[in-house]
Amino acid sequence: MDRSLYEAELLRLQAELVEMQEWVRSTGARVVVVFEGRDAAGKGGAIKRITEYLNPRIARVVALPAPTERERTQWYFQRYIAHLPAAGEIRLFDRSWYNRGGVEHVMGYCTPEEHQRFLRQCPIFERMLVEDGILLRKYWFSVSDKEQYKRFKSRQTDPMRRWKLSPTDLESITRWEDYSRAKDEMFVHTDIETARWHVVESEDKRKARINMIHHLLGSIPYEHVERPPMKFPKRPPSTGYQRTARALQLEVPDYAATLSAADAGGSKERYVDVEDEGVH
Repeated sequence: MDRSLYEAELLRLQAELVEMQEWVRSTGARVVVVFEGRDAAGKGGAIKRITEYLNPRIARVVALPAPTERERTQWYFQRYIAHLPAAGEIRLFDRSWYNRGGVEHVMGYCTPEEHQRFLRQCPIFERMLVEDGILLRKYWFSVSDKEQYKRFKSRQTDPMRRWKLSPTDLESITRWEDYSRAKDEMFVHTDIETARWHVVESEDKRKARINMIHHLLGSIPYEHVERPPMKFPKRPPSTGYQRTARALQLEVPDYAATLSAADAGGSKERYVDVEDEGVH
């Protein structure tokens, strides 16, 4: 997708996301958006663009680490429930309870019995959320094995993205068909009428972000909310306060003043996100 077209449309959609956020806040709606899919399929990038201009007190990203020993003894869905939204809140799950249907099942982190129990309970759990009034949206980011491999290779040498490459990611290369079968089985059980899966084709990350955000906005019944005008007060007369002498404060050194366009960062070249640019 052409960069200038992408950036213009993304900004328009981000403005609409701010409108949606205000509707959520003012009406007390509760929104949950689940992001799942292949490793390196673009979930994190989509979440980053969605939240860029949103209020972090309203729209929060939930990206849970591996469960603790105590959490492993809880009902599987229990630790996710604590992160569900209250009135006027949006929660974006960067991976979710579907870990059990994917990576935990494929990598043997759960037992076959636990996996089957998850497939039985997940539709019940999600119906309960929807029945209680939560607006639940589920997105699966799909990418080909060739494109995934290219993105993994680029992360191997990209200092800004090296942290995104883990041993589990590399293991997924040799287990491509296992993950495919796990995803198909998961869809059979959890692609229910009240909580459908929406598949985002993500070979082109720019198009994937535009398509996903546009779909999300179209699926939420938000309306424009008029905000009351704000009147700025006049400053009261001074009472004689004097600012503390700067010499008495520990200030951050003015490092920025030492920089120039020629030597900033030791390079004149702009960092290029190779995954966004389609360069591998």
